[in-house]
Amino acid sequence: MTPIHATTILAVQHNGQIAIGGDGQATMGNTVAKSNVKKIRKLQDGKILTGFAGSTADAFTLLDRFEEKLNAYGGNMKRAAIELAKDWRTDRYLRKLEAMLITANKEEILILSGTGDVLEPDHQVAAIGSGSMYAQSAALALKKHAPHLTAEEMVRESLHIAADICIYTNHNLVVEKLG
Repeated sequence: MTPIHATTILAVQHNGQIAIGGDGQATMGNTVAKSNVKKIRKLQDGKILTGFAGSTADAFTLLDRFEEKLNAYGGNMKRAAIELAKDWRTDRYLRKLEAMLITANKEEILILSGTGDVLEPDHQVAAIGSGSMYAQSAALALKKHAPHLTAEEMVRESLHIAADICIYTNHNLVVEKLG
């Protein structure tokens, strides 16, 4: 799978709270097509948060499939993620989708990719998209050196840092939290 560009999604678990956020920029080639896209979604009556990076149509297809899996497995996020990843890797149609997902519930964060990966991130910080390494680095530093901040504050500050560096990330943020 090629690296996903043109967005930044970050999830942080800290002090019993999970927050996930993303910027609002959508690009077509090297042009900003829209600046206020909402890339964060609540599923299962707000018990599960998701964020996506990559092709919007592909991401919505994956979100629909993920929601179907959640319903099929009684809201068990990890099981639904594993089943989606299996389908994503083996299904001829899904295999061509170019997007990634981060999912979070009150206990954990998972990263899902089209290569069949379902990853639990180290240090309870996960990031995807073109600005992911900037946001992840900032979040890890904040967890270590500013532990008094909430997960939501860490996500917001880290995404702003990424937006200052990554040309495919803007400051129009959407952040949701659990816990």
